[in-house]
Amino acid sequence: MKAFGGSAFFIDRDDINTDEIIPAKYLTEITKRALQPHLLEDLFLDGKEFDTQADDFQQASVLVTRSNFGCGSSREHAVWALEVNDINVVLGESFARIFRQNMFNCGILAVELSKADIDKLFALAQGDGAIKIGIELDKDTVVAENGKGEKVECSFSMNPFDKELVAAGGWLAYADQKY
Repeated sequence: MKAFGGSAFFIDRDDINTDEIIPAKYLTEITKRALQPHLLEDLFLDGKEFDTQADDFQQASVLVTRSNFGCGSSREHAVWALEVNDINVVLGESFARIFRQNMFNCGILAVELSKADIDKLFALAQGDGAIKIGIELDKDTVVAENGKGEKVECSFSMNPFDKELVAAGGWLAYADQKY
């Protein structure tokens, strides 16, 4: 079973669309690797360009965001850009339906948490040090810990097939195991 979790990066905004995740001008690229340096390059937060080269972002394998992540078009390129940047989990209040399924198909875990739980995670991130987040897929649990040893634990639910799909590493790995 694939492991999920790692260093977390927090993006405090709703409605991050697929054009912000990977700009449309890169949709002609023929490899996933070509998308890697362009993840979130068109994202603006509080009127400022997002710093894609920040160390904490470059080291992240978990993104924590707000609601409606992945809205916009249904293109797979946005998920591929996450995948090629080693993002294996996105936590949010909600996801665009097709985007969320594309994440599962690529073996990336999309976990929907309540607004209250997302708020707790953002509050934990206000302290010192990096936040590490682990997912216990078999227990439907998210565990986050800051540098001071303070923890937040959240529960989630997921369709059993989607859980099996993402645990296998995505649709192709699942099909190889089952067929």
